[in-house]
Amino acid sequence: MKKITALLSLIFIVTIGFAQTADPDTSWKKGGFIGINFNQVSLSQWAPGGDNNLSLSSSLSLFANYEKNKTIWSNSLDMAYALIKTSSDPVRKSDDKIDFTSKYGYQIGEGKWYYAGLLNFKSQFAEGFKYPDDSNVVSKFMAPAYLTLALGLTYKPTDYFQVFFSPATGKWTFVNDQTLADAGAYGVKMATLDANGVIQAGTGEKIRSEFGAYLNMLFKKDIMENVTFSTKLELFNNYTDEDKDNAKAIDVNWESSLTMKVNKFITASVLAQLVYDANVVARTQYKQVIGVGFGYKF
Repeated sequence: MKKITALLSLIFIVTIGFAQTADPDTSWKKGGFIGINFNQVSLSQWAPGGDNNLSLSSSLSLFANYEKNKTIWSNSLDMAYALIKTSSDPVRKSDDKIDFTSKYGYQIGEGKWYYAGLLNFKSQFAEGFKYPDDSNVVSKFMAPAYLTLALGLTYKPTDYFQVFFSPATGKWTFVNDQTLADAGAYGVKMATLDANGVIQAGTGEKIRSEFGAYLNMLFKKDIMENVTFSTKLELFNNYTDEDKDNAKAIDVNWESSLTMKVNKFITASVLAQLVYDANVVARTQYKQVIGVGFGYKF
């Protein structure tokens, strides 16, 4: 409950602060969405079986975009956190996300192309476990965290679609937990072994640096009244991977969401995410979240 309270307090403070700093300058467009979904299942002598459970999920999305003369500057912050409790298991984390992107562009001539630079940061709030094992931490804040810095070009034919490409991108993976770093989690270089094959604690590296090509594509539009569809695709290929076979693999992060506004405060949403990163696990990762609950767009 402390984690839930802390997160809801953070969302409330950020939302109020964001709303109060509205800039009358029409060059800026600001807004966001806050959502809280609650689900409860109670069973008694239920013949088909099942388990009582409670779940609570929250999300916050903010954007602040600037466009004036030849300059465009877009900023977005997406956060999410969810917990679930069943009668047979303790409270568990089921979703956790921090994703911040800032992208600056300067128009080339009078066309739809821009010189551009991009910064992206990803991490999570709290400790994660690979259930049913709830003893060994597999993630926490800044373990992992990803920082991407890129220089390239943006193609923006409309307000709802744009593509950014960079042939010169730096990507850093941070694992700010020595136990995870020693194990070589998330692609960092694992700890060295002694003559007996025993891990030398504290020798694992906490940072992995990569340099390569990066593509970021974003589409976000109201496809009909009170229905918004958005999809974001990120691709990264590492020029400098020591593993030549892995160097051919492309990291993929593809997120899509469909948000439907029932009325002023009730919303339904479907979110899906596909991830592939051979440095983390050599198979495709997939996540889906469906929710109905309180939502407010501002």
